[in-house]
Order: sequence, then structure tokens, then C-alpha cells
Amino acid sequence: MPSSPTRRALLAAAASLAAASLAPAAARAQAATLVKATVAGWSKPISEITNLLAEPDQGFFKAQGLELAYLPGAGGGDAIRNILSGQADVAFTDPGSLFLALDKGEKLRAIYDIYPQNVFNVVSRKSANITRPADLKGKRIGVYSLSSGTRQNLLVLLHQAGLTERDVQIVVTGVLNFAPLLQGQVDATAATDTGLLVGRRRGLGEVDVMEIRDTLNVSSDLFVVREQVYQQRQPMLRAFLKAYRDSAAWMIARPEQAAAIASKRAIDGTDPEVNLEVIRLRNASAQAAGRALGAFDLPSLQKAADAYRALGLIQHPIDVAGVVDASLLPGA
Repeated sequence: MPSSPTRRALLAAAASLAAASLAPAAARAQAATLVKATVAGWSKPISEITNLLAEPDQGFFKAQGLELAYLPGAGGGDAIRNILSGQADVAFTDPGSLFLALDKGEKLRAIYDIYPQNVFNVVSRKSANITRPADLKGKRIGVYSLSSGTRQNLLVLLHQAGLTERDVQIVVTGVLNFAPLLQGQVDATAATDTGLLVGRRRGLGEVDVMEIRDTLNVSSDLFVVREQVYQQRQPMLRAFLKAYRDSAAWMIARPEQAAAIASKRAIDGTDPEVNLEVIRLRNASAQAAGRALGAFDLPSLQKAADAYRALGLIQHPIDVAGVVDASLLPGA
């Protein structure tokens, strides 16, 4: 017997209700299969880490079965503390913070070289006449935080001139903050290439820049995990590194798309043109000639660890080969 219009409508409505009831269940089932991976960052969600912030739009980590979470911090030392406390799985941190933690006896592993180029610097107004490390003596110098790579790299620069923290006045200014320098509250500020770019955009004017890479050319940031996490969660870590490398490759290939996403995901992403410039700088620092994304330069890291000890920043020798592990990298 042919269905009446009323019966057909009822059947269609029932099918729609069934589909609607199944959709949330399917979504819950998919979410339940994802493994949570929390990254402890050195910063708030800023444009230079757009490849991480783009996860809701691009889904690189979801594609590897992971639910990505980002835990903000105020420096690489914060990132280390957040994995030591168990609040995060992976630390996005600088080598100096890693060396200091290892020197205190912490059991850690570096598993990915995020930025193999040293991007740190010390910036001053031309009028301050600070052109060499020795000129920093007695000066007020800004750093992002006392646990940041800006402070660690500043110490390296000071030691090259026979100076220590006691010879200067360190002032915490916050991340990417050149306002204290512009307002004369500090004589110089330790920063990064992206920080300097933003500062110039905000009217910094003519400056003198001392690049830390001219003193110690070492990676700026690494992914670091606790030894226990390294031993017990290798499938998650492999998936994490694969997803991260895919996200980094995407940002290198599609900087304009990343800049647009930064406009809605990054707290400092209000200017798309600045976003694009920042992203291009980070893309450059993520790449090293002749090496795949994430691959380590062990001699460089060992040289840096030796330099930290020679300068008195750490007390014990560090065998970098014993704490760096590239076996989890994609294709290893």
C-alpha cells in the first residue's frame, strides 16, 4: 500500500531524529578515542606559535589521534616546572632552562629541536651608546621574566664581558614588551627577533642590537619531557611530534593562511601584516640547512652546555648525547 504524505513525513521526521541522536554519540565516541597531549608553553598564545593555535582550524593533532591542549607560561623555566609538576606532558622551552634543570638533577629528555637558530638579542636605543657587552655594566636591562630564555641568554652575554647579574639591574618587562625601553624605564632589553620586529612597528626608532648568536649560536627552543613520560608514553610522543612537524611544515608552506588564523587565535594577532612578518621569522628559525624539521645539532648543543658550565651558569658537566633523543622523530 503506498505511503500517505502524512506517513512519509512521519518516517522522514523519525529518521532525522535518529540521525540527530546518533550524531552527538558519534562525536562523544570520537572524542573518547583521542589521547590528550598538553604542551607547556613559554608564552601566552601569541602569533609566533600559530601552528599550535591553528589546531581547531587545521586538526594536525587530531589527525594523529591527539587532543591538543596548550598551557601558557612566562618563560622556559615555567614550561619546565609545568612538566615536572605533571600539569603538562611536553615543555616548549629553551636550552638554558633545560641545562639549569639538568644541573639540579632533574631527569629530562629533549626530543625535538623547534628552532635551531638562536633568535635572542639585547636591544638599546642609539642614545644609550650600548654597542658591546661591557657597556651593559651598571645598566637597567629588561627581560621577559626571570625564568625566560631572554634572561638566560643575557647572562651568557654578560659573562662574555666578565660581568654577572650583580653588575646590572634586571627588570621584568613581560613578553614582547618594548614599552619600558621606549619610556626610558630600562636602558636595554633582552628580547627575540620577533619582539624586536614588533617593537620597531611600535615606534622604537634607531637601535643598537647585540645578537646572542654572535656569542653562542645554539637552538632557541626544544621540546623536552620528563624521563618517566619518555619511557611510558612513546606512542603519544611519536604522534605528537608527527603532528607538530606537520603543523610547522604547513606554516612554512602557507604563511598567509597562518597569518589570517593568527588574527583570530593569537592574543597579539590584531594586525595581519605583523602576523605575517612574525610567522616568516619563525619559519626561518625553524629551518636549518641540510636538516629535517626537528633534527638536532648535537655538537652545537654540547658546545652550549659546556659554555654554560665554563661561564659558571651551571655547576656540573652535561653529556648532551645522554639527554637528547631523536628516535621519536618522524621517519627516525
